[in-house]
Amino acid sequence: MKDKIESGLFGLAIGDALGVPVEFESRSYLKRNPVSEMIGFGTHHQPLGTWSDDSSLAFCLAESLCNGFDLSDIARNFVKWYSEELWTPHGRVFDIGIATRNAIHNIAKGHQPDLCGGFAEEDNGNGSLMRILPLAFYLKDEKDIEVIYQKVKDVSSITHAHFRSVLSCFIYVIYCLEILNGNDKTEAYTRMQNIVAEFLSDKKFNPGEIQLFDRILQHDISKYPEENIHSSGYVLDSLQASLWCFLNWNTYEGTVLKAVNLGEDTDTTAAITGGLAGIYYGIDNIPQKWISVLARKNDIDDLCERLSLKLKKRRNERH
Repeated sequence: MKDKIESGLFGLAIGDALGVPVEFESRSYLKRNPVSEMIGFGTHHQPLGTWSDDSSLAFCLAESLCNGFDLSDIARNFVKWYSEELWTPHGRVFDIGIATRNAIHNIAKGHQPDLCGGFAEEDNGNGSLMRILPLAFYLKDEKDIEVIYQKVKDVSSITHAHFRSVLSCFIYVIYCLEILNGNDKTEAYTRMQNIVAEFLSDKKFNPGEIQLFDRILQHDISKYPEENIHSSGYVLDSLQASLWCFLNWNTYEGTVLKAVNLGEDTDTTAAITGGLAGIYYGIDNIPQKWISVLARKNDIDDLCERLSLKLKKRRNERH
């Protein structure tokens, strides 16, 4: 499991770091000036190999899962990141979404963690989807779909509590689990569609909300032309763009560079995509030149080691 955790978390952070310097650049600009290498500075004026809040919050979640599943502890780690620089690349926070900032203020006031995120329709940025990946490792041996959904819902809701954000995270986690089970990415995609459809079939969720996911759940997202794939900070755009890149490219490198070059929310699209591609292609297929310049790579390695030991111990205790 260590190699999967490592390839997933490094895959996420490298996608993120590739996207940070060109965040908010348009697709047309990146068509003319495509990113093909890890670069520094740019939008946030950060050195080469710097990842953003996307990776920071994923690492905060992974850090908490090293001690088991405790929603209050996860939420406290998010506050520590914001106020005490836990899991920042260079000791300070340089990027944070509005919904996440609001949620962190609510956590700090002592509100119940899963009631801290925004519940309104406009609170559907990609801030919970970008950090949900470590939960897939934790849920790898979970057979009860209801438990998986509830845990995903709780973890998403710390910052993003609207159903649309929760379902986006759930779809992503189910897809990651199918990949972790060794399925080919196309087969895993079909399996994810079937699992999610079956789960939704007896629920009283708003049909209008579920319909928004038709491109992913009823059709094949990979078959849509690029102009129909948007890469804004809206959670549904991020999920569609990430799945689209992952299904259409056949190397880690090609997949994350495509995600970056879609433009707009470049770091997050590439982080979400990079997590999937990392797990699928493995750490050996992530370019070493990118790993070597990544901020705090030894700390990330140590985190992967600790999380894998915790999950191994948990698995042994369960059997």
